Amino acid sequence: MNTLITSLEESTGKTAITLALARLAREDGADVGYMKPKGTRLESSVGKTLDEDPMLARELLDLEATVADMEPVVYSPTFIEQAIRGRENPGELRERVEEAYETIADGKDRIFLEGGGRLDMGGIVELTDYDVADLLDAQVLLVAPYGTPGDVDDVLAGAEPFGDRLEGVIFNDVSDGAFDELETDVVPFLEGKGIPVHGVLPREQSLAGVTVGELAGELGAEVLVEDGEDAYVERFTVGAMGGDSALRQFRRTRDAAVITGGDRAEIHAAALEAPGVRCLILTGGHRPSGAIVGQAAEKGTPILTVQTDTLTTVERAEEVVRSGRTRDERTVAEMERLLSDHADVDAIFRG
Repeated sequence: MNTLITSLEESTGKTAITLALARLAREDGADVGYMKPKGTRLESSVGKTLDEDPMLARELLDLEATVADMEPVVYSPTFIEQAIRGRENPGELRERVEEAYETIADGKDRIFLEGGGRLDMGGIVELTDYDVADLLDAQVLLVAPYGTPGDVDDVLAGAEPFGDRLEGVIFNDVSDGAFDELETDVVPFLEGKGIPVHGVLPREQSLAGVTVGELAGELGAEVLVEDGEDAYVERFTVGAMGGDSALRQFRRTRDAAVITGGDRAEIHAAALEAPGVRCLILTGGHRPSGAIVGQAAEKGTPILTVQTDTLTTVERAEEVVRSGRTRDERTVAEMERLLSDHADVDAIFRG
């Protein structure tokens, strides 16, 4: 049996859910395989551009398949440019995916297929997740975020083209404030439309952000105050206003890093007064005053300094959180627990 795990948008926890389900199936006695037909989470290594997800799957699931078979199409910017110029043949690509699948599936009881960053990604070469589901005869599990009732429109629009292939929906990373509404109103509504909801997974902070220490490592930052490096950062706010306005803004945020110029002492002071600020990231290579460093040390709020300008730092920091740098065995194990506690895993496996 083949299950394609796809998502409405990027960074919904699709990879963690895919690998956690595969591990749960393996614990249940199934011989599992993994494949991500379109590599979209790309990183260059030794002259090759590869997706990190198949490499993690190979490690966590003890698979012998080659990464080339697990990821037959590398959906890189260069590939997309070549496809637009007519230098990639959709028919040949589909054959490549089918051949890789046959190799992966040989002797396996169940194959877990991971979709691209979004379910419509790949349309340039006729390899959207809709196309992949048809090509590989897969049932589909749709991973969706939820914040407001209006998000149900996106679920309906994303689910409809799959038709009978849609196995169901899992809502992931649901905040406490939205949880009851989702279970009480939205789930019955969707099921009344013939769309099963197999799980509502609550937000777990360890899966929603990165620690200050991890963020410092990814940014190549110098850490001036180390206390508090285990705190989680989920969002960023830019300190570009006056001190009073900054303090009002910072007090409205939580689990945030403030990114601002290293020479903006009034912003530094305002950030250190706000309870939801987890660290200061100071740009431009400037170092703060000794008084600010002392105040941060007293409060246990880390200070990171980087050489890049504020805009570049914001873009890089958001990429770190969005790309899920903490994806590892701990993350997948935590997702296994969430699925076991908050999803009908048996229903997903029954197909």
